[in-house]
This record gives sequence, structure tokens and C-alpha cells, in this order.
Amino acid sequence: MHRIYLILLLVGMAHQISAQEENEVVQFNKDLNQFMSVRDFSISSDGAEAFFTIQSPFQEISQIAFITKDVDNKWSAPQLMPFSDSYLYLEPFLSPDGNRLFFVSDRPVSDTVHEKKDFDIWYVERSLKGKTWSVPVNLGTPVNSSNDEFYPSVSESNNLYFTMDSPDGMGKDDIYFSRWENGAYSVPELLGENVNSAGYEFNAFISRKENFLLFTKYNETGGFGSGDLYISKREADGVWAKATNLGEPINTKYMEYCPFYDEDSQILYFTSKRNDITSRDFLDLSDFQVYVSESNNGLSKIYMTKLVID
Repeated sequence: MHRIYLILLLVGMAHQISAQEENEVVQFNKDLNQFMSVRDFSISSDGAEAFFTIQSPFQEISQIAFITKDVDNKWSAPQLMPFSDSYLYLEPFLSPDGNRLFFVSDRPVSDTVHEKKDFDIWYVERSLKGKTWSVPVNLGTPVNSSNDEFYPSVSESNNLYFTMDSPDGMGKDDIYFSRWENGAYSVPELLGENVNSAGYEFNAFISRKENFLLFTKYNETGGFGSGDLYISKREADGVWAKATNLGEPINTKYMEYCPFYDEDSQILYFTSKRNDITSRDFLDLSDFQVYVSESNNGLSKIYMTKLVID
């Protein structure tokens, strides 16, 4: 079996630790605690741009925001993407070249229609970093359908992996693959039983070379409870190996989902609803507010950890 090591994400620490030790997983950016619900994450290859979803507590509102790093290596204040409107937007994924941002929305395909549709995969693009994004473009058929499509992730070859809720799948949510051929996407293919099952599989991140897949299984037998992150590796014959649980401390009894892996820094970013908040004495109301908002408090937040994938 391939070995996966977790390395403590603290400056000056160089030794490897086992998956059972604590405190390796940290919040990505505590400035994002100003939002009630933060999920989904994608970071540029140079580490200078990050995109994520912000939502109202019960997800009636969902928008994509971004932050950039300045010359002092500090993150900017979050800003909404320019296409934001009254429709739902979530699950951003920046292409490896940094010039196309995929996302999911229920916005109408046509500007002349005002009714929401099912969730489709969309994208905006730009000529170069720092340039203006285009208007949203629906990815179209055969990827989008009358079903809901979610969580796009693209390899270096532009092959697309995504979640679809289809009556033709193995379960409620399944992971599909669509090949980029001659400037267009092929008819989606359902990944095999080593990835999908009769249960729920969703939020798949594909590596650049398509040699491993990170995704969530929900309430899987033998899991930690709720949603857990799993990994499947592509074997030499091209078949996806049986998915394995990433284990503690990445997975908890709470919901872990929406993985993004930076292969250069070997950092795994993911969304979690982990909760380790405990009651204590408070100096004043401000102390109470800071503790409650900044703790791992059961709300949806972005976390990060060093993860070496052999």
C-alpha cells in the first residue's frame, strides 16, 4: 500500500509525525472568520491568489470570493468575483494555467431568462493574471445536463472530474470523468466501484497528472462519521485503486469535504465542520466573541495541513 505521511505544519519543524498525533491541522486564514460559512478552496500555482465560497448560515446566499497576496506576502481583504448577482455560486476551481476559473451555479443559461435552473458547471476566463475576467460561460453539453453537476476539477490535460446526481449512477452522488478531446469535452463516464458506491461520493480533486484523486465519501462503513476524505490512486494499467481513508487528524466525526491539494507545497486544503470548542471563563464580551468566532466551532471553515502523497 502506498504510504501517506502527515507533517506538522509549524515553522521549524522538519520531522515526520504519524497520522494519530494532534494539532497538525490548522485554519487556513483566520481573517475568514468574519464569514459565517466558508467552503471550497482553490489556490493558484504561484500561491498568490485564492478563491473560495462564502455563504449565509443556511445557504440561501452563496457567492465566490477571492484574496490575493501583496509584496509583503500578506493576504488582501476578500472581494466578491465580478459576476456576483442574486443566483447561487460555489465551488471555484482555478485551471493549472491560472486563466480559467470553473465554478457551479444555478443561474439561467440565457440572460433573457430569469428563472433559476439546475446546477451546472460554468467558467470565466482571462488572457493573463491580473486581466479582466470574462462573463460567465456555461460549459454546455455533454457535461451539463438536466441533472445537477457539481465540483469541477481539471488536470493539466484539461480532463474534467466532477460530481453528478444522476439516476444512472451507482448512488445518490457519484464522480464522473470527461475527456478533453479536439477542443471539446467527451460524454461523461462514471468512475468505477473502487471510487463510487451505492452511497455518496462527491467533491473530487484530480491531480495534475491524474495519478490520484481526493474526494469525500459520506457515512462510509468504517469511516469516522459524516463525511471523510479518501484517496484513490491510478494504477499502471489505468484502473483506479480501491479508495482509502486519509485517517486522523484530517478526518473527524464531523464533516470533511471539498479537498484541494497544492502539489508544489504538498499542502492539503479542505473544508471541515470540526468542533473542539469548550466552555471557559471569559474576560469580557469581546473575549467571548473572539473565542467563539475563531475556534473550530462546528461552522464550515477552510483548513490546511502538510500531506505527502507518495
